[in-house]
Amino acid sequence: MKKIIAMPFKLIRRLYDWTLHWSKTKNSNYALFGIAFLESSVFPIPPDVLLIPMVVFEPKNWYKKALICTIGSVCGALVGYYIGRIFYDTVGLAIINFYDLHHAMSIVGEKYSNYAFLSIFAGAFTPIPYKALTLSAGIFRVSLPVLIIASILGRGGRFFIVAAAIRIFGKKIQNVIEKYFNILSLIFFIMLICGFLAFKYLI
Repeated sequence: MKKIIAMPFKLIRRLYDWTLHWSKTKNSNYALFGIAFLESSVFPIPPDVLLIPMVVFEPKNWYKKALICTIGSVCGALVGYYIGRIFYDTVGLAIINFYDLHHAMSIVGEKYSNYAFLSIFAGAFTPIPYKALTLSAGIFRVSLPVLIIASILGRGGRFFIVAAAIRIFGKKIQNVIEKYFNILSLIFFIMLICGFLAFKYLI
């Protein structure tokens, strides 16, 4: 049983270490953009994992790192949007079937008709899967400027807050992540599950 439980943590640890190693390369800025981009569509590790050590190493450039992260994430959100808008019958439907979001889609459609901006903006700060929100935005033809502005404010607010916190508290936060990695991974999974449930039943 312990081996079965340990397997997800080992996988996450490998992804975490793989993500983290990019912070020490000359291509770190490109890696930060790429991971932020992919996290908005497929990659499971949030770009904060890479953003934190990069700000620790270059605290004076914390705002530049946050900006790169924001741009990458917003570009990734556009991919999710166009998957929902153009490729719904293939890729979009496959994602919906995989996560069993059929019922949620009808609720989200109603919410988007009245609260599109707030729904997308809130998704940037909560455990609700952001890629599911951007996919829905494409399916229900949410205005592209609304998606972009809400994403810039939401994702930008999140990453700038994280980067500013690291600028202030420095390496202490990274040390806490390293020391309590398994516990934080468990919390991350619980939050992720709660996010999907919230998206499916509450939004």
